[in-house]
Amino acid sequence: MKRLIDIVVSAAGLLVALPLIAVIAVIIRLETPGSPFFGQVRLGRHEQPFTIWKLRSMHKGTPARGTHEIAASALTRTGHLIRRTKLDELPQLINILRGQMSLVGPRPCLPNQTEVIAERRKENVFEARPGVTGLAQIRGIDMSMPVELARCDRTYIDTRSLRLDLLICLRTIARGFGRR
Repeated sequence: MKRLIDIVVSAAGLLVALPLIAVIAVIIRLETPGSPFFGQVRLGRHEQPFTIWKLRSMHKGTPARGTHEIAASALTRTGHLIRRTKLDELPQLINILRGQMSLVGPRPCLPNQTEVIAERRKENVFEARPGVTGLAQIRGIDMSMPVELARCDRTYIDTRSLRLDLLICLRTIARGFGRR
């Protein structure tokens, strides 16, 4: 049922969001050189690498590291806004349609985040399809806290339900638009 909901919501979301994605892409392109889209290799279900898609929020040439490891100055003016509102994540609807991601699940990590990977292996987190948002995100736990992150991801996997997914989606939206 979760996969069916992912397909329906992401397909509908893409249809509705395409004009917004196009406008943001033009703004990004006018502000800075390079593609307005950003692809980055992440680890998915069963540690399978895949390319995650986002609207580019950082200056071209920013190193591939976790967000907590990058200086705020790496963000463009538009990048600050699209990150704060989570609009940079809209292209991940394509990753959901491809079956690489789910709307809700553990956020996919970079292949070079060895501490996060080790802790997730201990908790068997890679059994789940990664998500655009997750329980750890609404609790304020990020990749800089690998032990807490893996435990929270495991808690989500053990208690996941459609009700919990809906709650996480609603809280993600509320955080993105309401906290600043």
